[in-house]
Amino acid sequence: MGSLTAFYCVLGYLGTLALANFMVAFLARNLPDTSNETKFLTFNAGVLQCRAGGQNDSVFLQDRGGGLWCIPVAMQLPLVVSSSEDARCIYTEKSVAHSKGDAVIAGFFPLYSWEFIRNMNDPGMRQQGHRLNLKKYQLVLSLTLAVEEINKNPHLLPNTTLGFEIYISHYVEADLLENPLTLLSGKNKNSPNYTCRRYSKAVAVLTGTSSTSAPIGTLLNLYKLPQFTFGSFDPFLSDHGQFSAVYQMSAKDSALALAMVSLMLHFRWTWVGLFITEDDYGVWFLSELREEMGKNGICFAFANTITYNAIPNFANDALIYSQIMESSTNVTIIYGDSEFLLSFILKLGDFLITGKVWVMNSPYEDVTLSKRYFLLDTFHAPLTFSHHHGNISGFTSLITLAEYSKNSEDISHPSLWIQAVQCILIKSDCTKLGHCFYNTTLDWLRGHIFDTAVPEESYNIYNAVYAVSQALHEMLLHHTEEPPAHNEQPRIFLSSQLHPFLKKIQFINAVGEQVVLDEERKLEAEYDIVNLWNFPDGLGQRVKVGKFSPSRPHGQQLSLFENLIEWPIGITKTPQSVCSKCCGLGFRKAPREGKAPCCFDCTLCPVNEISNRTDMEQCVRCPDHQFANTQRNHCLMKTESFLTHEDPLGMALACTALCCSVLTAAVLAVFIKHQDTPIVKANNRALSYILLISLTCCFLCSLLFLGRPNTATCILQHTTFAVVFTMAVSTILAKTITVVLAFTLTAPGRSTRLWLVSRAPNLIIPICTLIQVTLCALWLGISPPFVDTDAHSEHGHIIILCNMGSLTAFYCVLGYLGALALASFTVAFMARNLPDTFNEAKFLTFSMLVFCSVWLTFLPVYHSANGKVMVAVEVFSILASSAGLLGCIFVPKCYIILIRPERNFSQKRSQSARNKP
Repeated sequence: MGSLTAFYCVLGYLGTLALANFMVAFLARNLPDTSNETKFLTFNAGVLQCRAGGQNDSVFLQDRGGGLWCIPVAMQLPLVVSSSEDARCIYTEKSVAHSKGDAVIAGFFPLYSWEFIRNMNDPGMRQQGHRLNLKKYQLVLSLTLAVEEINKNPHLLPNTTLGFEIYISHYVEADLLENPLTLLSGKNKNSPNYTCRRYSKAVAVLTGTSSTSAPIGTLLNLYKLPQFTFGSFDPFLSDHGQFSAVYQMSAKDSALALAMVSLMLHFRWTWVGLFITEDDYGVWFLSELREEMGKNGICFAFANTITYNAIPNFANDALIYSQIMESSTNVTIIYGDSEFLLSFILKLGDFLITGKVWVMNSPYEDVTLSKRYFLLDTFHAPLTFSHHHGNISGFTSLITLAEYSKNSEDISHPSLWIQAVQCILIKSDCTKLGHCFYNTTLDWLRGHIFDTAVPEESYNIYNAVYAVSQALHEMLLHHTEEPPAHNEQPRIFLSSQLHPFLKKIQFINAVGEQVVLDEERKLEAEYDIVNLWNFPDGLGQRVKVGKFSPSRPHGQQLSLFENLIEWPIGITKTPQSVCSKCCGLGFRKAPREGKAPCCFDCTLCPVNEISNRTDMEQCVRCPDHQFANTQRNHCLMKTESFLTHEDPLGMALACTALCCSVLTAAVLAVFIKHQDTPIVKANNRALSYILLISLTCCFLCSLLFLGRPNTATCILQHTTFAVVFTMAVSTILAKTITVVLAFTLTAPGRSTRLWLVSRAPNLIIPICTLIQVTLCALWLGISPPFVDTDAHSEHGHIIILCNMGSLTAFYCVLGYLGALALASFTVAFMARNLPDTFNEAKFLTFSMLVFCSVWLTFLPVYHSANGKVMVAVEVFSILASSAGLLGCIFVPKCYIILIRPERNFSQKRSQSARNKP
């Protein structure tokens, strides 16, 4: 050192100058001047001693010059307020408040918020500015409350006093690490890689948002100092390789996307917009949101990612505004951290956007404090999602500040600070500070700036302090049995030793909720849906309008009280937000080509298909026994359809069949009565009788087709029809062959005459009929007809019909019958011109022509008809063909027998009558 005398002389001279400066400044401290800085010079030159009841009951607030202000612990002011008459003179520079203790928790609190101010030199840019954020004062209160409760708890850290140090967290990146370095260096000095402390009492650090927590965490990770973030969860900080000492108090938003989609589904909002941060967490949330929206049919009208660098530039604000207003969506989601939300709101603050609903992932009330009339604000009455948590019992009483006397004139007392706050908020004439009454200010401040409910960040700070104290308590208990050091000095524990205990910590906090630091063991967060009720003069009220609990069963996760929701400007009822109006009952959605799935056209459901819900992707086909109504929204039971006797058509056919059968029987009676007349005897009476009996059976077999089909009627319908018609046609064939033989083979002595004399043509009837019976037996043996239903041919009806079974056998039976008819027609046609008085060859030819014409016409009509019409066509064809045979063959004969009997005689008798004289 050399000469000590010279050294002390230098120090003495400096001390004399400092004492002189202090005396002069102290004498001039009360001089009237708005810019009088002598009071600050006075504080720079000396240190005010605290006399509020000891160091453990006081907090030291140090100004930028090193001056100490003594403030009670319960108050813990985060800001230095000038005692001059200009109440707006508030320092925003580096300051620190602390409460001494054996173990100290350091907190870096964002007591200032940043905003954008137009750059007058460059209208396209904004300058970043700072403003006082009074709501952040609650962060200090939650830290204070937790520390006081722990120090008063005899069962938690009984022999250890817990203290804290509060630093202001800077928003400017260049100054972000200034205060953390001050914490590490000690004694309010910023000396990187140096420390002025023998050992640090700091056991943990509290930090806010990810933008500040990540840089601070990188620095503190070098010292393994536990860091607790009270801001929103950031997956970037979950990288334990890079941030091994970081513990995030906020729960991961794993169910936030589902919660927002559930809200959209509740109000049927399927067309929404999105503004989101372009960071890792924003990309992760966007993928989660897209997945949940895709599952539930919700689409993005637009989805814009915004970087932090683009926020200060408001040259594209008009584009964003036009995009919001021109979009057909009425709901917009804004997702990001509190800084992004605040900056985005300030970014569009110059525009008035009405009729739009805003959905956000965290409250944004802080911005409203800078607005006086925000009932006409763009972001009026948003719906926000915040983590659900209980209220801390002592928090409300700490906010009231009622225990402090209003008569104190000490600058350290909160009354002057609160008065200054009110003057700033209501922008009154702050030179007249006496006009700001303490009681009025206190009530207003307590009710509107400081919520009686615990904010999420304050709740996380409260839990973090208790987590540190629990871990510290466990660590101290763990080392109680270890012997002290050889020098018998008390053991000094490093903060890095807390990590094993912090990772295993699990406890129930004062509100009965579980606190776990391990991210893998944390429960999914529940969300409160909050609506901000806005009032004039910067007043607002947070109202809980709903809750989302992901642990509850599906369909019961969301509970909402719509009557409590205040909608934004221009909305008087629950808004709608859809790209296309919903498709009503009976319609389905038809996607528009090149558009989002939520944009579609409505198309009527096809025949026999319905849609009984709105916005159905596909129509549902009705079961076979049901059919769709005309509105295509409901399936009706089909009625059974078959040709009944009660049906007018069935009744007409049945009456016709009975009348024709009676008429045929009458003709048979006439023929039997006049069996000895030439006209009856001329064409083989026996064949005529057989034909009339066959025709009667043909008329009666049509009755088998009427009524509800059953197994017996299905078997008898076509087999009986085939057999009796085969008998009738084969009889006509036998009569035709008899005529041909009678006129061509009557020469005496010819062998063929014996066939005619022996009535050999009559054998044709049993032979042909036996062949048909054989074919029918084979048909019944292979695959007989059975009762079947047709539910598709006729709308609204189930047709009860007879299935033919084996179609091959059925067509063989019909083919055989058709061959007989064709043979009969051919033979009759060849014999039509044979001479004789009673030659019926012409009548047989004409009857077979009618018969073949009826059945040839029947085939196409039968196959084109459905249901009972098809049966009616078949019955009509049976009756028509039978009536044709009866009329063409027997009506002329009955005419002669009954009306012209004089013509009923043979040719020989006529000649002998003419030869008489």
